Amino acid sequence: MTSTLIKNVTVIDPTYYEPLENISVFIKNGKIRDIGKSTCIDIDEGTIIIDGEDNFILPGFIDMHVHLMANGFIKEDDLTNPLANYFYQAVRNMNDTIDAGVTYVRDCGLADIGVKMAVENKIFSAPKMKISVMPLSITGGHFDFALNSGIDTVINYPGFPLPVCDGVEGVISKTREIFRAQADFIKVMSTGGVISDNDSPEFAQFNVKELKAIVKEAKMRGGAKVSSHAHGLQGIKNSLKAGIQFIDHGTFLDQKTAKLMVQKGTYLIPTCTVMKGVVEQVNNGIIKGRNAKNGLETERVHKDNMIIAYKEGVKMLMGTDSGVIPHGNNLKELELLCNIGMTPKEAIAAGTIEAAKALEIDNEVGSIEVGKSADLIMVSKNPLEDIGHLSNPNNILTVIQDGDIIKNLR
Repeated sequence: MTSTLIKNVTVIDPTYYEPLENISVFIKNGKIRDIGKSTCIDIDEGTIIIDGEDNFILPGFIDMHVHLMANGFIKEDDLTNPLANYFYQAVRNMNDTIDAGVTYVRDCGLADIGVKMAVENKIFSAPKMKISVMPLSITGGHFDFALNSGIDTVINYPGFPLPVCDGVEGVISKTREIFRAQADFIKVMSTGGVISDNDSPEFAQFNVKELKAIVKEAKMRGGAKVSSHAHGLQGIKNSLKAGIQFIDHGTFLDQKTAKLMVQKGTYLIPTCTVMKGVVEQVNNGIIKGRNAKNGLETERVHKDNMIIAYKEGVKMLMGTDSGVIPHGNNLKELELLCNIGMTPKEAIAAGTIEAAKALEIDNEVGSIEVGKSADLIMVSKNPLEDIGHLSNPNNILTVIQDGDIIKNLR
């Protein structure tokens, strides 16, 4: 099997007290086998040697909120786009994502088991993934794509569940259907959304009994987790009462609720990037009418409330909601996390080791340690000094996944 030695690099890893300078990383069979000075590492005959030229090497990043199959959720496009083209566009989205330095994602809706199988079989370059297949939505909720015209614009094909369910029995049945489709976790729409036709971000969706039934059903599946799309305060509170483990967005949370999240150990994925992206889409006339008003209002309050959450000690993870906004700018989120108070080291941790812990895969990925998968990126500037350098995908010089060089601009 192939082996690679990357020498003359500085290792930036949030699990280390400080950067490790003039280090070599030895990779064999897709795993990190040794880390240290070149003269102290025994390598195999025929090992490929890469001179890192004093660049900086980091763990591959984990985006905790993407929609790899989506390109803006523009209903008119979904109505006219052939299904085959829909999947080929997703291949491009996945390539853009890994090109940006993201080697693992949590897909929060639309990637199915066939997509995951293709990625695992390395048919094309893409991040490894955990999938939710299809989010759960109430009738008239955030993922109910039926229009008042009577036309339903939801993507649908054999084996792919539909999103709408109501009542305790309905959500139990739908949760089982989603798991039958091989979901790794459940995504539930607990409030309205910014770009919804039938609701608003502050509206609570699903009652506590329904949410508890979803959580209970997921727990029966080997302790599977539930993630809640929740902008509005009541929807966040309902999610916490039900025992949901992840809150996505959290736009209208308050200090009291932040304290409760800390007490319960609930994770928050702020998705700062999509908040900024929606404003850009409003300004460019892509999002219009009531949705434009919702977008501007949510962005206005989001940053202040994320600052509150950070100060209260809520556990935050990197997630972008790419798919609502264009793919491939994922690491811009790190800079935005720093804008709400994180240090660069904390932001990097939120997108690497802390995300890996939340997904319970930190024995595999999330840090540069012997025995873990060789998922690595290389850049020319120290991100601890310039976190914004990671925002531009062109600054990601090298991407390595499972020991394979996926991207190399050096």
